[in-house]
Amino acid sequence: MFGVKDYGAFVVAILIFLAIPGPGNLALITSTGKGGIKGGLGATFGVIAGDQVLMWAAVAGVATLLVAYPAAFHAVQWAGAVYLAWLGARMLLAKPGSAPILHIEPHHYFKQAAVITLLNPKAIVFYMAFFPLFVDPARHAGLLTFAAMAVTVAVLTFLYGLTAVLLTHFLAERMRANPLIGRTLTKLAGVCLIGFGVKLAVSK
Repeated sequence: MFGVKDYGAFVVAILIFLAIPGPGNLALITSTGKGGIKGGLGATFGVIAGDQVLMWAAVAGVATLLVAYPAAFHAVQWAGAVYLAWLGARMLLAKPGSAPILHIEPHHYFKQAAVITLLNPKAIVFYMAFFPLFVDPARHAGLLTFAAMAVTVAVLTFLYGLTAVLLTHFLAERMRANPLIGRTLTKLAGVCLIGFGVKLAVSK
């Protein structure tokens, strides 16, 4: 289909990629918990934007650049590690009543989620290494092939994000009566982000 090798497998791979726990999913959950459905949808579109940048960067040959110059890849790793660890530390050290780590305004959620996606190790690995495997050299249709893949990724990400946002919002409404739960989840999210950052920094 449009020069995409085994389109069905490509769709399944995208869904698995989306479901793997990581900073992107954490951004969706945190944004919805703090900003409601609007905040969650803002983060969803931020994830979509970050995905598109990474995918088209792969098309432009960034994958080859990173393979040819390991120092460039390590720079991306460390940038992601520092950002994720910084964000996690802010969440971990946040005090009750302090300003939220993620702003309530949807456009802040969009920006936050986009940056997290761009620095997300699983997103970088997928689009810079795994994604090109689904391009069929014999039936490649140029930009049409890449556009079909880009649209597929965007649609699946939106549907997944919408589902995650609605489920998170439904559960969050039932936890608002106990502020301790929210504070505990914030601390846990901070620890997870720091862990993501450390994992990214030490990965080879």
